[in-house]
Amino acid sequence: MSGRLDGGGPLASMRAWWTMLAICLEERLVYRGDFALGTLMRFLPMVTQVFLWTAVFAATSRRDVAGYSRNDIVAYYLLAMLTRAFSSMPGLSTGIARSIRDGSVKKYLVQPVDYVSFLLAARIAHKLVYYAVAILPFGGVFIACRGFFPPPPDATTMSIFVLSLVLSFLLGFFMEATLGMIGFWVLEVSSLVFAYMLVQYLLSGHMFPIDMLAGIPTGLPGTSLADVVRWLPFEYTAYFPAAVWLGKIRGPDLVRALAIEAAWVVVMAIACRVAWKRGTRRYAAFGG
Repeated sequence: MSGRLDGGGPLASMRAWWTMLAICLEERLVYRGDFALGTLMRFLPMVTQVFLWTAVFAATSRRDVAGYSRNDIVAYYLLAMLTRAFSSMPGLSTGIARSIRDGSVKKYLVQPVDYVSFLLAARIAHKLVYYAVAILPFGGVFIACRGFFPPPPDATTMSIFVLSLVLSFLLGFFMEATLGMIGFWVLEVSSLVFAYMLVQYLLSGHMFPIDMLAGIPTGLPGTSLADVVRWLPFEYTAYFPAAVWLGKIRGPDLVRALAIEAAWVVVMAIACRVAWKRGTRRYAAFGG
C-alpha cells in the first residue's frame, strides 16, 4: 500500500484522523508528571531574559535599539517565546530519521495510515497537552510583565496574530518533518539538524528582533540582511507574530509578510509529501 488512509471517502479519512489524534493525546497524558516538570523548566530562560534586557538598558543611556525600547524588547521576547511554543517541534526530525533507520517506519507502508497525517496528529496532541500544562505559568509570567506591554491591538490585528501562530505551527512542522525525511537518503541527520537549529535560532528572531539586522549590508544595492531574511521561512517561526502584536508591521507590509508565510507553508507541505513519496519508493527494510 502507499501509506494513505483507506477508502470510504472524506468522512472515513476524518474519522481515522480524529482517532489518531485521540490515541496521541492518551500517549502524551501517560507521563503527565514528567511532561509538566519539563514544561515548567522551560520558563526559566524566559525569566532570565527579562532580567538580562532590563540590565542592558539600565547600563546604557540609549532609550531604544533598532526602534525597540526596553519595554518593547521584553514584550517582544515574551511574545517570541509564545510563538516558539507553537512552531518548535522537539524531536520530530530526529524521530523520523530514527524510525527510517531502525525500520519501524515500514508499518506505515503496509497499514492504511498516512504517516504525515499521523505525525501531524501527534504534534497537535503534544501542543494541546503542552498548553494545558503551560497556560498557568504562561499567564503568570505575562500578568507579572504586563507593564512592559503596550495596549492590546485591535480585533483585526489580534485575528492576524492568531492566524500567524497557526501558520507558524504548520510551517515548523513541515520544515522539520521534511528535514527528518532526508533520512531516506542519509544514514545520520543529526549534523543537518544541528545546522538547521543554529540557523533557525539566529534568523528566526528568537535571539533578537530581525529589525536589528537592518543596518547590516548584503552587497546588494539598497538591501540589508533584514530584507533578505524576511524572504526566508525562519522569521515566521518567532519574529513575525510578535512583531504583528507589537504593531511593528502594518498595512501592505503586513499583508505581504502574511502571504509569504502562507506560501512557505504550502511549499514546505509539498516538499514534505514529495520527500515521503520518493523516499518510500527507494526504501528497503528487512526483518521484524
